[in-house]
Amino acid sequence: MSTAVIDLDDLDLFVSGDPHAAWAWLREHEPVYWNATPGGGYWALTRYADVAAVYLDPVTFSSKYGTVLGGSYRSASDTASGQMLICSDAPEHRLLRQHVHKAFGPRLMEQAAGYVRQYLSDALDGFAAARGGDFAVDIAPQLPAGLLAAMFGIGRGDALHLLQLTRTMIGFRDEEYVSDNGESMTLVGAQVEIFDFLAELLGQRRRDPGEDLVSILLAARTNGRELSESQILYNALNVAVGGNETTPFTASAIVEALIRYPDEERRLHADPALLSTAVDELFRWTSTNAYVRRTTTRDVTVRGVRIPAGEALTLWNSSANRDDEQFPHADRLDLGRTPNHHVAFGVANHRCIGMAAARMEITVLVEELVRRGLRFALTGGIERLASNFMLGIKHLPVEVAGQR
Repeated sequence: MSTAVIDLDDLDLFVSGDPHAAWAWLREHEPVYWNATPGGGYWALTRYADVAAVYLDPVTFSSKYGTVLGGSYRSASDTASGQMLICSDAPEHRLLRQHVHKAFGPRLMEQAAGYVRQYLSDALDGFAAARGGDFAVDIAPQLPAGLLAAMFGIGRGDALHLLQLTRTMIGFRDEEYVSDNGESMTLVGAQVEIFDFLAELLGQRRRDPGEDLVSILLAARTNGRELSESQILYNALNVAVGGNETTPFTASAIVEALIRYPDEERRLHADPALLSTAVDELFRWTSTNAYVRRTTTRDVTVRGVRIPAGEALTLWNSSANRDDEQFPHADRLDLGRTPNHHVAFGVANHRCIGMAAARMEITVLVEELVRRGLRFALTGGIERLASNFMLGIKHLPVEVAGQR
């Protein structure tokens, strides 16, 4: 493989190719890589040490210009800059995090865990009775549905509807989701529908506040001032997208991994005490959120490569989590791996605020698979999302190969 054929913007690489092979080449040969695109480009960091170092320096590497390529790319400022948690720097980031974090407190998380287990259990009962189906469609969405039902105080149907909207927003370049109006209008249309949904919910909570995220943000005060409506909507969107998209893709990727590595699957079923290390290893292995973007605020040099101020820089979490310098035998799935300081949720002040919720959802999933003795076998081809941002499985046809 050579740099001439590595294009991290090439969706075919993520749908039918092997991005891990591309990242491995870059880690070894060009860990600070300029990925050219029509009319521009961006820098890509693929080694663990470099990715972690950028996370730890939010002054030099800003989040406020956007954390995903596209949309606001090369514009002066993201429209959510300073208003959405992930698109903000200090001091706004610290203040917003304090408010949003309240929605991830023990009471709501306990309620969410109950919903997740109930929704998942119901779905697995039907899946097992049918002897299989499409895990990515029939089972995986139940995890975020349970979380969002608690976080937003909505029903299961509304939670699944919100999931469909956020899936379209993330997968706007995928033929399964793109509309006849093209990719850009698919993205805009999905965003408008999500904001309409959240704005209606905001109106309801103004009239009848509860204990959900929107009510918490409505009651929040910063130096005695209420959050603006746009701040509330942007951060509700942030939680909806983050909560909806990562865990179902992670769930499907976990099932694929256990199918492909039957020795580790047998090891897990034989020793449920592996649960904690297994969950961390599965997050490292799947690394569903492939990258995040930062923008340099000054000229900086990384591994001898000068990166000017104002440049877009991508931190490839999925690559960092397969770096042999950090993880011995990194390309081996080891459910007992320890220590395991993966960066699937980021590092330091921009560590994903929903990390505890995601761990809860995936822990419930693994617990249920082990409790039921559920094992699966593929019955057809795996279909992957056309995205370099989210490593997603759209369709995972499986049959039940074993259960208690």
